[in-house]
Amino acid sequence: MENKNSNIIAAVAYILFFIPLVVDSNSEFGKFHANQGLVLLLLGIAVSVVGSIIPFLGWFIIAPIGGLLVLVLAIVGIINALNGEQKELPIIGGIKLLK
Repeated sequence: MENKNSNIIAAVAYILFFIPLVVDSNSEFGKFHANQGLVLLLLGIAVSVVGSIIPFLGWFIIAPIGGLLVLVLAIVGIINALNGEQKELPIIGGIKLLK
């Protein structure tokens, strides 16, 4: 049962990245998914900023496609966490911000 709870907590990292760090700071599994969630959050912020600054191209291409990419990556991360897998997300998974 504890493994199932840690999977759920790791899945929440893709919504609020810091939750696994607060709940179980010693878990490498939680730290991995918290890092992935943080990188995904920063990607979402970057897409939003760039998409809103650049007229037309940003509004109609960068923001919608980037937002869809962030959503798909979040779903992939949540599925990986719920399955107990420690797979890196495509494109951004190699970035390590949390040690």
